[in-house]
Amino acid sequence: MKRLRILALPVAAALSVVGFLAPGAASGAAPDPAGAAAPHVTQGARHAARTCAAAATKGYAACNALVRVDANGRPAAQSAPAGLNPADIRSAYALTAANSGGRTVAIVDAYNDPTAESDLGVYRSTFGLSACTTANGCFRKVSQSGGSKLPRTDAGWATEISLDLDMVSATCPDCKILLVEATTPSFTNLAAAVNYAAGRAGVVAISNSYGGSDSSPLSAYNHPGIAITASTGDAGYGIESPASFDSVVAVGGTSLTRAGGTVRGWSEAAWSGAGSGCSSLNAKPSWQSAATQCSGKANADVSAVADPATGVSVYDSTPYQGSSGWAVYGGTSAASPIVASVYALSGNTSGYPASYTWSQAGSLNDVTTGSNGSCPTRVWCTAGTGWDGPTGLGTPKGTSAF
Repeated sequence: MKRLRILALPVAAALSVVGFLAPGAASGAAPDPAGAAAPHVTQGARHAARTCAAAATKGYAACNALVRVDANGRPAAQSAPAGLNPADIRSAYALTAANSGGRTVAIVDAYNDPTAESDLGVYRSTFGLSACTTANGCFRKVSQSGGSKLPRTDAGWATEISLDLDMVSATCPDCKILLVEATTPSFTNLAAAVNYAAGRAGVVAISNSYGGSDSSPLSAYNHPGIAITASTGDAGYGIESPASFDSVVAVGGTSLTRAGGTVRGWSEAAWSGAGSGCSSLNAKPSWQSAATQCSGKANADVSAVADPATGVSVYDSTPYQGSSGWAVYGGTSAASPIVASVYALSGNTSGYPASYTWSQAGSLNDVTTGSNGSCPTRVWCTAGTGWDGPTGLGTPKGTSAF
């Protein structure tokens, strides 16, 4: 069995990110081309594990969801929500009064989450949000071609789907949600799902909480007039696609904590797991400034909470590693749907939405502390005033920069 590289990240509270058995391997299913992860637990005060198999084969992606685990390496199930909730997300990013008027955010992921709609219902009812169902026209789940024949179930990717749906709900409670499930995590299938989503009426943003090795651009991720966001990764300094595509809004990650006594009431630092870097395969967008010190596309553009140590509440009832229900999640998988939803709230997605955001950097929360490793160009991995790799231009402060 192929072993996943263990990611030891120097975050607050001694957080370590470790790999676990791919869901298919646990049940005796045939190996997935995306790769498999062997079980491994590290010791420390707090732990988190990736929920999807590693993208060990070129042309495939892995989801960027991380779940807090217990001392036995299993997801730390909670009897009630224990992470950041919708009120926290909307408070931290000054979105309390914002609404979308019913715009649609599309979520693209691989495989099927059989309990997606019912789990979404639990999350929304728990936090007093209005129902978002197939029956009332708020929620729709389809295959990558738009059909009702869905892919096979994968418990790891199911947790990713729940994370994504919950973060759209938390950030934009009145947004409609389209879930498009790709047959496998190959870029061929994921791209087909993105193309399908981009062709649906009402879709203004498409979130992609996954990534693979840096690769040349794919036309499926180039849809002017739609905010296409993608996670930058959870392994610290290093570049991932599709976030590295010049047409995509690359979303990095932060540690988000309450800061009583401050005007904002919250404080953020670069999360040590946030992916960042300079692409050698994708052109530098015209809107990215010289501050990136990169001749190609630089990751990230913007960011949001991603540190599992300051993570978000998620409800998922598809059993994963023997656990189901409430748990605390993180990873840049949380940040991508949050930012996609902020674009939906703004309604300002003409052209390439990242271009507008770069022109309005002063309307973001600038994150100036923290780093995600060592790199040849300091700004690619260390937060500071203005643009930096792990956090981009900063995090949402209302919708004015979107």
